[in-house]
Amino acid sequence: MKEIYLAGGCFWGVDGYFEQLDGVLETSVGYANGKFGLTTYEMVKLTDHTETVHIKYNPEKISLTDLLKHYFRIIDPFSVNRQGNDIGRQYRTGIYYVDEKDAPVAQAMLDEIQQEAGDRKVAVELAPVNNYVTAEAYHQDYLKKNPNGYCHIDLSLAQKPL
Repeated sequence: MKEIYLAGGCFWGVDGYFEQLDGVLETSVGYANGKFGLTTYEMVKLTDHTETVHIKYNPEKISLTDLLKHYFRIIDPFSVNRQGNDIGRQYRTGIYYVDEKDAPVAQAMLDEIQQEAGDRKVAVELAPVNNYVTAEAYHQDYLKKNPNGYCHIDLSLAQKPL
C-alpha cells in the first residue's frame, strides 16, 4: 500500500471522485501543509491549511501516474487559490507526498503540463505532506451522507477511462 495527499478545491468532491477508482483502498479528508499541527474547518484560513484528500492505494492496481492523471482531469492546474466556485487559499491545489520517490513522478507531470501551457503558470504545489490534520467526522464521506450536497466536480468522470 502507498499513499498520497491531493488538494483540489473542496475536498468533498475530490474524495467522492477518488474513492470510486479501482485500486484506491481508502480515502479520508483533512487539512494539509498549514503553519501548525492543529486546525479545524473554522480555523483553516488562519492556519493556512488546504483542504486535502488522503489517498491510500494499491500500486499494483493503480499507479501514481494514473492517480495524477485523474487528479489533473478534475482540477484547473492554472487557477490560484480557486477551484470551481470555491475561492481562498484553503482551496489551493497541491500534491503532497510521503515517499520522496513520488516527487519526481509528480514533478515530471507538472513539467509536462507547464511545457504545454506556454505563458500560463501552473499553480499546483508539490511538497512533502506536513501538519496534516484529519477533518471533522461530518466531512468524511460527505457526498455519501449527502447525495445532493455541493460538488464542483463531475463525479461520473471517475467511471470513464483515462
